Amino acid sequence: MSKLNKEELEILKSVENDEWIGVENLDSEKKRFKKYAEATFKKDKRINIRISEKDLISLQMKALEEGLPYQTLISSILHKFINGNLVGKK
Repeated sequence: MSKLNKEELEILKSVENDEWIGVENLDSEKKRFKKYAEATFKKDKRINIRISEKDLISLQMKALEEGLPYQTLISSILHKFINGNLVGKK
């Protein structure tokens, strides 16, 4: 048996303690959340922005460090900002 990490052990303990509650209408709930997921990742709109070459190069380098396309990095930053999860430096 493989070793479980801390989070996995907490989940196992929770299941063993019967803390989990079944979902009514599981099939319809799966469909509902699948639609949410599809809408989240649907990329059907484009925007154009103008930024300095220096900033673009910095974004591209940061994306390279993160191992993802720079457009994805920009989209992620915008998504975090819109949802209030982007904390600015003070």
